[in-house]
Amino acid sequence: MNHYFKRQLADYVEYHRNPWNSVMHVFGIVFLFLGAILPISLWSFDAFGIPTTIVPVLVLPLLIYWFLLDAALGMGILGAAVILLSTAAFIVNHASTASVWAISAVLIVIGIGCQIVGHRVFERRQPALVDNPSHFLLGPMFVMAKLFIALGFRQDLAAILASAPQPEEHQVELLPRS
Repeated sequence: MNHYFKRQLADYVEYHRNPWNSVMHVFGIVFLFLGAILPISLWSFDAFGIPTTIVPVLVLPLLIYWFLLDAALGMGILGAAVILLSTAAFIVNHASTASVWAISAVLIVIGIGCQIVGHRVFERRQPALVDNPSHFLLGPMFVMAKLFIALGFRQDLAAILASAPQPEEHQVELLPRS
């Protein structure tokens, strides 16, 4: 893990201290990624005689960036990306073009909704990317870091995430008290 990533992650964590906001980000990021790659998965071409889409060409620089930030997390994201790219390919191969666009729109709306609810309801703070647009690219790394920590790996990341200031007491009651 390089020093730049440590600083960026520590800054990102300050905007994502509430555990429910983190849960909303897991779903939101997955839905947004899938919603973004679905329509571009419709454009196929042959590369050296192999049928492909433009998606790997567009996703590869991101995967390289994430791998350079942290090799283990980058590999985790690569695994998740393969699953999401395969899901997109399945949808594109089994749905009409109109359905692909409709599914994409729904996924993007739900993904953005998850982000808004996470920040407005649970975190009570504006999204990190408002202050630092590069945080848009750190979301997947944050989610993967949380997964690695939950699985008992990467105590170095756990230390960074735990060192962030704790959230103010913003208790959100999902059910009214009797």
